[in-house]
Formats: sequence, C-alpha cells, structure tokens
Amino acid sequence: MPILNTQPSQPIAFAIAASIGAIAATTVIFGSLAIRRRIATDDLKASIPEISETHQAIQLTEFGAAARRKSSTVAAGASSDETRAAKVAARARRGEYDEALVLEQLARNRVFLGDEGLKKVRGACVVVVGLGGVGSHAVAALARSGVERIRVVDFDQVTLSSLNRHALATGADVGSPKVQVVRKRLEAIVPWVRVDARNELLKAESADRLLGDWNYELRSGEEDEDRKVDWVVDAIDNIDTKVELLKYCYDRGIKVISAMGAGIKSDPTRVMVSDISASFEDPLSSSTRRRLRILGIRDGIPVVFSSEKPGEGKAQLQPVAEKEVEKGDVGGLGVLPDFRVRILPVLGTMPAVFGYTAANHVLCSLAGYPMEYRVGDRGRDKMYDGILSSLQGTAERLVRGEGADSVGLRLPVSKDDVSYLVEEVFRGRSVVSGLSTRLALVPWKADGGFASLVSNEPGQKYMKLSIADLVLMTKEEAQRHEKEVLGAKIDPEEYYDSDVVKVVGKRRKEEEYYSRYR
Repeated sequence: MPILNTQPSQPIAFAIAASIGAIAATTVIFGSLAIRRRIATDDLKASIPEISETHQAIQLTEFGAAARRKSSTVAAGASSDETRAAKVAARARRGEYDEALVLEQLARNRVFLGDEGLKKVRGACVVVVGLGGVGSHAVAALARSGVERIRVVDFDQVTLSSLNRHALATGADVGSPKVQVVRKRLEAIVPWVRVDARNELLKAESADRLLGDWNYELRSGEEDEDRKVDWVVDAIDNIDTKVELLKYCYDRGIKVISAMGAGIKSDPTRVMVSDISASFEDPLSSSTRRRLRILGIRDGIPVVFSSEKPGEGKAQLQPVAEKEVEKGDVGGLGVLPDFRVRILPVLGTMPAVFGYTAANHVLCSLAGYPMEYRVGDRGRDKMYDGILSSLQGTAERLVRGEGADSVGLRLPVSKDDVSYLVEEVFRGRSVVSGLSTRLALVPWKADGGFASLVSNEPGQKYMKLSIADLVLMTKEEAQRHEKEVLGAKIDPEEYYDSDVVKVVGKRRKEEEYYSRYR
C-alpha cells in the first residue's frame, strides 16, 4: 500500500510562512500603534488640569450653551442673572411664587379680559411648532399674556441670520437649540410658565408625542396633570410638515392656527386672519390649500396671511444658487419651484406681525373674547360699484311699484358707504345665509312706503334713504326679499326666523355705534 506524502509542497510552504509572517508583523504594528495611542491619550488627559477658579475651561450649561467666563464682569453678571432666573423659575413651577406678583404682572390683561377670561388663558395648554421669526414672537406674546403651559417644538439652532427677526435670541445664543433659548428667556420673563422644550423635527411618527396630551415632568421629579392641548400655533415654513400638522389637528379636532408667508411682505395693514379657503395673494397659503383639498380638507382652519401684492421696486424671490441646482431635486427646497426658503427676503418686522396676530387669535379664543374679522378688501371696487348699481335699480323698482315716477332718481349712498356697510358692518356676509359671494344691499323694511321717501327739489330727485336701513344679502336672497317682503309690505320680523332677525338687530345697533365715528 503506497504511503501518502502529507508534507506540503515547497511553494505552499513558502506561502503559509509568508502569511504567518504578515499576520505577525501586522499584529506587532497595530499593537504598537495601540500602545502609542494609549500613551498619547494618557499624556493628554494628564495635561488637562482640574476645573478650578484659575482654569479657563468652560463648562456647558443646562441649556447646551457655554457658560460665561467669570473673568468678565459683564459676562459674569449675565451668567449670574441666568442662574438666578432659572432658580426662581424652578421654585415658581413648584408653586413657590406669590400669586399677587403673578396678577400684578398680568394686570393689564386681567383688566382687558376680565377675571374669568384671564383664568381660562392661564389654565390653557398651547403648542407652538416652529420657533423662527413668527413662532418666537407668538410664544413670547402667549407667555407674557398668561398662558402657563407651553410646549415648543423645533429642531433648528439659532443662526446669525435669525437675529434680524427672532424675538428672544441674542448673539450669544448663536449655535444653541432654539427651543432651549426660548425656554431660558421665557423663564426669565415669566418665571411661573412651564415650557416643555422639544428639540425635534415634527414628523408623522412623532406627531402623537409632540402634539398630544400635556404631561410635563417638573425638574423636581413631580409631574403635571395630563390634559388636552387647547391650541396649536403652526409657524412652520416647510410645506410638507405644515400640511402634516394641519391634517393631524383637523382629523382630531385640535384647534390650530397656521401662519402663512411673511416673506417679501412689508405692509402690516394687509395682514389678516381668515379661513384658509378665503385667503389670497399668498403663495404658501395657495400651495397649502391645494394639498389639503387633496386630503379632503377644504376649510375649517384659520390662517394668518397678507393680501399685499408684489409690485415694482418691492423685494423679489431670489433664484436658487447654481451649485444647489447642480445637486438636483431643487423642487423640494421650498414652497415655490426653484426657490429656497432660506434665501427668501424677509423684513424683520413682518414675522413679528404674523406671530402677534396668531397669538392674539389664540388668546381671544381662549378667553371667549369677541372675534369678528372682516373679510378684507380683495380689489373690491368693482364689486362695490355693482352693489351700488343694483341698489339703485331696486330703489327705482320699489318707487315705480307704488305708482311714482322714478326717472332721474338718485340715492344718498356712495361707494364708500357701500364699502363701509359690506366690510365693517356686515363683515362681507349675508344676514340670511352667511354666504360671502354675489352680494347685494337691500332695504330691510317698507315702513310708510318708498314713494313717500322721494324728495323733488329743483334740479334733482332723490330718495331719503338711510344706510342704517340697508342690509346685506346674496343677490338671490335680495330679489326674494324685494318681492315677498318689501313689495308685499310684510314685516320682515314675521317673514324670517329669529336667528336672522337677531343678526340684523345686532348689526344695526353696531352701525348706530360706528356712525358716531365716521
């Protein structure tokens, strides 16, 4: 039987020997490097002195920012103030703050809203999402006005470019998380406020946690009671996140007000609140409205927007830099195709106007304070002309129907009067249906007839018709009113239900009050 040769061939033996040598060499090299690295690390650690009064190392504060150096008198004072404010705030959250001091600080709001209104504001829980120019001013106003439970949500940090419009950040805060900066400042201004700071990006998977029930853990280890969120302020400039937030709130019945685009706007008199279905001259609002309609949401969300139109000499949207275009997918950079949010021209005052408007809406809603916004002038001159012309025709028909001559009849009503009645008195809505389209003014009653109101003086014929006698309806409602109420000489209070009569009575009393200041 042949004996097998178990010894490897010479080439294989050389290969094995080489591999073993390489492994050994590698082990020695890496082992040496590890030893050298450990020695260097130990030397570095040994070279670092302990933190002391004389050592210049700076520890981080609880807000994630560098503490001020004690060697600087001004900085030391600031650090001391922040430390003292944090301690006072911690005690206030534990209930160790004199109620008389709280009421003194809120005295003006208390007088305005009343004790019951202020109580509702103080007991509310509000979430503010987005702490840029709009959100920072909104949250500052809410806290200063008495809201004691505020959750702030933002993933971003303060930048130098933020400082032209941010309500609470300073140059020393650049690089710090916005939520921590806001919490720190609010605690210094309103010590008893409970600020739940969430340094996160709002997403579908985090919405329940960030927009859900209030459950605030106090630093002492205690917990605040669970309760529903009363209002959400949407101050997000990313349209995808904005739509997700609005749908989440809409589906769950959470009250939310959404701030639209403050960029390239400069006229504070054009900033207004309306339902999202009625906003105009606002690209962000239009884009948001289109996306919400796809999701089955057409109205029911109040928004802050500006009706200011672009014009010659005004700021314009800036195109995306060429290097961003080369990266591709520029459509996802902003609300409008090929435009990026970060290069949107913003006048520092306008985000503040938007933020305060949103906060104002929330505060009045919480307190139960009357809010009746005008629809707003949307280039309505032609509409006013049409309403005035329609009223002229109605008056002529009513006079002819009583057998009098209506040729050359004039009404003591101007286009300014029409605008005043439509916008200020009736808020652009029909007293019958509440609709805001195809509007017309018509006399409410036919007391004594209309022919008796016609005055014939040399050179003119006019009707002694007071604007206080006019009401706003849709054209169809006005035609029916003219035929079935005025033409038939029926008392409108017998024709319409009590709700309509009540609205008319309320508006006429308001007009009587307003007329003293015209």
